[in-house]
Amino acid sequence: MAHDHGHDGKDNETRVFWAMVLTGGFMVVEVIGGILTGSLALLADAGHMLTDTAALALAWMAFRIARRSPDPRRSYGYHRFQVLAAFINGVTLIAIVGWILIEAVRRLAAPVEIAGGMMLAVAAAGLVVNVVAFVILHGGDRENLNIHGAALHVLGDLLGSVAAIVAAGVILWSGWTPIDPLLSLFVAALIARSAWVLVKKSAHILLEGTPDWLDVAALRSELTAAVPDVEDIHHVHAWSLTVERPLVTLHAKVRRGADYGETLEAIAGFLETTYGISHATVQLEPGRRPEEPQ
Repeated sequence: MAHDHGHDGKDNETRVFWAMVLTGGFMVVEVIGGILTGSLALLADAGHMLTDTAALALAWMAFRIARRSPDPRRSYGYHRFQVLAAFINGVTLIAIVGWILIEAVRRLAAPVEIAGGMMLAVAAAGLVVNVVAFVILHGGDRENLNIHGAALHVLGDLLGSVAAIVAAGVILWSGWTPIDPLLSLFVAALIARSAWVLVKKSAHILLEGTPDWLDVAALRSELTAAVPDVEDIHHVHAWSLTVERPLVTLHAKVRRGADYGETLEAIAGFLETTYGISHATVQLEPGRRPEEPQ
């Protein structure tokens, strides 16, 4: 069932903006640190932070665009742009995973010298920045796909920083440099799983899929039982503008002699109170005459 999450778009937009500023600012530090230390874990994380900064900028822009009023060419407004941004962010994350995989294989085949001490310092600072950015985003609407996509990017950075810290510790303690690309592969696997879920969810909405929580057969039977003058529900089409904005159209066959106004009001009230659907298009059709056979 759909829920009211209690977060407005402005709050989510502000959270994404500050996460973008933090991520973009530290990315520069991490690029320099990765080059100076020779660490793939740091460079991979810096590359990830570069795309994350772009992804967060896209998410921030999506919230701003979504506030635009509907117009003749966009009758539903621009809310769906948030879902499109989430889809692009998910695809970008998968591409990053591919890049990390290729680089890790190269490093395992030809290990390089890594300055563990500086790597540890940069990675530790990166962890602090990423934790702050993640906490900022985690406080937003977790069901919003745009916020979810932005948080996944930052979570990937956070895991990258943890992996770099562990790798630096192992290198300082034992001098075993393959730990650097190996941990990068582990982080890439975690990112890939989350990114795939994000792509699937956003693509489902973009393809006008029925919301996961909505059982159309149950809706039909419950609505028929709840409104006595409704004989049958058919041609039900349900989709989402965004995760928070479910929409439905349906045809309702109504008993002859029933008050259409009251019946329509009862159907709309049931959909809103039971399923959280406040935007429904209902077509009423006359039912059988009393003398007609079943």
